[in-house]
Amino acid sequence: MSRVPWHASVLTLFPEMFPGPLGLSLAGRGLERGLWRLDAVDIRSFAKDRHQSVDDTPFGGGAGMVLRPDVVAAALDAVHGPDDPRPAIYLSPRGARVTQARVRTLAAGPGVVLLCGRYEGVDQRVIEARGLEELSLGDFVLSGGEIAALALLDACVRLLPEVVGAPESLVEESFAQGLLEYPHYTRPQVWEGRAVPEVLLSGHHGKIKAWRQEQALAVTKARRPDLLRAPVN
Repeated sequence: MSRVPWHASVLTLFPEMFPGPLGLSLAGRGLERGLWRLDAVDIRSFAKDRHQSVDDTPFGGGAGMVLRPDVVAAALDAVHGPDDPRPAIYLSPRGARVTQARVRTLAAGPGVVLLCGRYEGVDQRVIEARGLEELSLGDFVLSGGEIAALALLDACVRLLPEVVGAPESLVEESFAQGLLEYPHYTRPQVWEGRAVPEVLLSGHHGKIKAWRQEQALAVTKARRPDLLRAPVN
């Protein structure tokens, strides 16, 4: 029996942004081969008035506009029915930070439904009523959720079976074992007076493995000491 492809639905005001870079390289080849599916759903097509209004001014005053709950809910309900097992995620700077552990869980599931916010965000009532999980790429603000959606999808798709040609390359990369990745070197052996570390030329696999572990630990301690305090997922 053939495997059901991992299915991503993206709700956005700019469906033309997809697949974008996801249509290229490994993700693009996987899309062409049917290893995963992508639907870009135009939120504006669910507006009811002749102007296709999707936003309105916030109650209580303030700058900017807010996406209407009725329009967003109609778009969500059209692609994410009660029997759809995929998690529905709202990409928001106030969401929980995306981790590699969460990416692995999403990639192991049936797919995702991603809601891309714009303006000042989405009416809180639709977030609560549809049980949306809020996720953030980090402590910064984007113009909308589309770039965050592209990044999250790329992180998930590369973990799908058969997408990456050498799956063993996923084992030792950053965050896979709770550490940042060790440095890499290739030809030429000496470049601008800088030589490749001798241990990598030794052919001694045990010493090379130990050196790489030391380097990974050192760079993690210097740049992301918080990872050393966190439980390994």
